[in-house]
Amino acid sequence: MSSLPLVFEAPRRGMPPSHLADLSTEQRRDAVTALGLPKFRADQLSRHYFGRFEADPALMTDLPATVRDQLREALLPPLLTSITEQSCDDGATRKMLWAGHDGVRAESVLMGYTDRATVCVSSQAGCGMACPFCATGQGGLRRNLSTAEIVEQVRHAAAAARDGALGEPTRLSNVVFMGMGEPLANYKRVVDAVRRITEPAPSGLGISARGVTVSTVGLVPAIDKLAGEGLAVTLAVSLHTPDDELRDTLVPVNNRWKVAEVLNAARRYADATGRRVSIEYALIRDVNDHPWRADLLGKLLRQHLTTKFVHVNLIPLNPTPGSEWDASPRPVQDEFVDRVRASGVACTVRDTRGREIAAACGQLAAES
Repeated sequence: MSSLPLVFEAPRRGMPPSHLADLSTEQRRDAVTALGLPKFRADQLSRHYFGRFEADPALMTDLPATVRDQLREALLPPLLTSITEQSCDDGATRKMLWAGHDGVRAESVLMGYTDRATVCVSSQAGCGMACPFCATGQGGLRRNLSTAEIVEQVRHAAAAARDGALGEPTRLSNVVFMGMGEPLANYKRVVDAVRRITEPAPSGLGISARGVTVSTVGLVPAIDKLAGEGLAVTLAVSLHTPDDELRDTLVPVNNRWKVAEVLNAARRYADATGRRVSIEYALIRDVNDHPWRADLLGKLLRQHLTTKFVHVNLIPLNPTPGSEWDASPRPVQDEFVDRVRASGVACTVRDTRGREIAAACGQLAAES
């Protein structure tokens, strides 16, 4: 299996200090013993951080007051500072803009539904995939986020949901890696973050792997590598068009790995994990919303993934200010859905949230 091309890896400069969430359980114990403290202090920290969503040692009253500052500096340094937080949809959608220790911006969105609470997290500050209709892609890549910076977004969302930020107190049940960045271009840190998110407390946050979705524009070697990690997460492939000619423009990485290669990798992932793959398709007016593309999409998915292993998630485009791209009219959207379903492939339209709070990925960071 080929390794990931270096072009997709952001430089390490500016990475934040090491944090508890960067470390495995054994590494945490090694870290506290290196400070001259007993191993069980690591377990205490983990119970607070992963089990109670508490990140401030000053509030951890079962720790001796004399070691709290030491543990904060070594294992719980502040990583993300809230720049702004916006709410809409009657409080059911909350978007957060974060600043890292070096000032880079990242976004997360907490969304409440009748049956679940979901957080959409960023894996990079910016994105290097250069998709022209995406606000994040227009801004370029600043750097990868650390494992702990990713986990911190989830921990904050879990605490907010528990404390009633969405109305009634609820439990965070779903995490989607669909915020800023290409998750599989920050492979190791994203996989480590998934492990922290899914490991039972106090080793991790205890969210079911079936509630975690990792998206990609189609980095084929990384998809194959992820299939071997033993993580039963959902893979979401941002396809956006079934034909190579248009996808070369809409998703420039298609110049490296064509549609058929991406779909074959998705099938290998489905075979290895038993999980259905989600095909993400942002519907853009007069660009990729033609009836023949709906027919071709259904045909290709039947060929490469079979109807058992695939679901199309149609996304009405969230336009960004000054962009030439716009959402398809509702009748066009409805016909597209009908045609995909007629091919035997499941197809649903994503619930559109947060248009009035710059909800498109990267908009809030760009505006700031």
